[in-house]
Amino acid sequence: MYCNGMKPKLKISLEYDKKNNIRSVIVVALAVAMYVTIHFSVWALVAYSLAYYLIKSLKIEADENYSWLWTLLLLATGACLSTFSIQYMLLEPEDFTKTTYFMLFLNVLCCLIVYLLVQIFTNNTGLTCIISHIFLISFAFVNYFVYLFRGNEFTFADIRSIGTGLSVAGNYQLRLNDRGAYVIFLAALFAAFVRKWQVTFENKIWMRVITAMTAVLCGLIVACNAYDVNTETWQQKGTYRNGYILNFVLGIRDSIVTPPEDYSAAAVARLEKTYQLDKKEYSKVNANVENPTIIAIMNESFADLGVLGDLQTNIPLTPFMDSLQENTTKGYALSSVFGAKTPNSEWEFMTGNSMAFLPAGSVVYQQYISDKPASMVSDLKDIGYTCVAMHPYYETGWSRNQVYPHLGFDEMYFNDYFDQTQKLREYITDQELYDKIIERYENRKKNEKLFVMGITMQNHGGYTESYDNFPESCYKLGHSYTDANQYLSLVHESDKAVENLITYFSGVDDPVEIIFFGDHQPSLNSNFYPILNGKGLSGLTEDELENLYKVPFFIWTNYDTPEETVDITSLNFLSTMALERAGIELPAYHKFLADMMEQVPAINSRGYYSKKKGGFLHISEAEGKEAEWIRQYHILQYNSMFDRFKRSDFFFPCHQQE
Repeated sequence: MYCNGMKPKLKISLEYDKKNNIRSVIVVALAVAMYVTIHFSVWALVAYSLAYYLIKSLKIEADENYSWLWTLLLLATGACLSTFSIQYMLLEPEDFTKTTYFMLFLNVLCCLIVYLLVQIFTNNTGLTCIISHIFLISFAFVNYFVYLFRGNEFTFADIRSIGTGLSVAGNYQLRLNDRGAYVIFLAALFAAFVRKWQVTFENKIWMRVITAMTAVLCGLIVACNAYDVNTETWQQKGTYRNGYILNFVLGIRDSIVTPPEDYSAAAVARLEKTYQLDKKEYSKVNANVENPTIIAIMNESFADLGVLGDLQTNIPLTPFMDSLQENTTKGYALSSVFGAKTPNSEWEFMTGNSMAFLPAGSVVYQQYISDKPASMVSDLKDIGYTCVAMHPYYETGWSRNQVYPHLGFDEMYFNDYFDQTQKLREYITDQELYDKIIERYENRKKNEKLFVMGITMQNHGGYTESYDNFPESCYKLGHSYTDANQYLSLVHESDKAVENLITYFSGVDDPVEIIFFGDHQPSLNSNFYPILNGKGLSGLTEDELENLYKVPFFIWTNYDTPEETVDITSLNFLSTMALERAGIELPAYHKFLADMMEQVPAINSRGYYSKKKGGFLHISEAEGKEAEWIRQYHILQYNSMFDRFKRSDFFFPCHQQE
């Protein structure tokens, strides 16, 4: 066959070669062995065998004057094939079509950059295509098996803990699906095809320069168009929303957390000296109680939508929590997330750190935890507490099965531990979780000091389906939407469960402290929000925007503590408040946070509350003492999370590097 014009010329023909028979037999034999193991379609095996023999019989003669054109075509084809193969292998058919064409285009550019970089070194287009494609799909296979093992995607952050992963890999059985087999077949056919091309360049220097410039151009296009794209780390959302390769690249971007201005070991040392010399009493809230049982409840999507505007309902939504006064501190706290990414709230509460200083869209549990971070858990373990985590959902959710051991929990209980008949909609009820907490309390050892972190699932979105096991009892008066009414009914059920929990612990003799807070507001029909705030979710002032991040909280004790209403705080300060009310001497970092609260009452990923201005501001707008406290906070958080060789033993004594 001839493809003729003036130029270029391309000649493709078939030629018989006995060696092809031997090679084809070997390749087909390997394919048959794969078929026996995986059991994919026999017609795919037949088609692959015929296609391989046909490609091996090809003879391709390309005009050497147009080597640049053949190279461009082959590299572009390879990048497209790599992108398709990766997406096809990793995603179920129903998710495969969810990736937009634009995101696929950015993934193709990411793959093309790999091809171009390899081309710089090989100066051999066929070899470049083989190396690059095999590298990229091998990388995807790593993600495939990691997801198979733990239910989360392989991200850049996992490279730091790859040794741990390899140490347990032998405990898992490798299983490949039919899509994986087809991708291997495509790779073999592609490799056989590009080997037929003989593309060479006489001027290697200019080829390398042009190739490098093209790679840089592709990188700039990706960077400009993915600047505001969030890394997705929940199950396979990264693959079907962003495309796996682009999502991995975004993870690299988010891993680069720069230190704050004026960060240095000397700056940390000055803060250490301040608190080493400080004799201020920080536990005045309750100095009489000793080692109470501490129970923290982070309630999924629990919020008071009344903070957004006028919310009138047919019945009171949370009559019990509204009635809490005696021995109770309550109010509103700022979360750093809206509608999703629960673990960031969990992390802020337990560590006292803030998402304010981390990349937008990042998830700490899956990107920044690779050793043993200082936290409320380590603080309590240091004084003899047994620390227990309970979450009635899959252990792989947000990598909690990996993160909780790092945090130092002694016991972890996930979905299988709970009674599967106790569900509202599709999730284990709050009441079932609380019953298990009570059971663990009743089974504690003599003189055992106990801390329980419970994360609920009952109120998880979405809210559009109807369920036989959940008769909805609450609704918004006037115009509303079905998902909002279902959500309001779930909140009402949460209030009943909290009443049962506190009623039980009101009757025990030992001291008990319960901290309760929502992780974030729910994501509801976008048309619902204008009903409440008159604007919806766009065009909001900073104060109106922060209303979307407010969640209720309370700290209740069955012993004497002052009644207090807190107009606004943030989740990162709640553990400090809890330790104070438990009569526990504050560790140095919590002493710093206690002082900071006096100057900056609340801070989150959106901004902070300025006492001086009487409203919310962006962090960049901070001035005077407020700016100085935020700067010092940033320094300490960076030291804790990222300065592994100069981490402060004074502020973070329980932090142990693995």
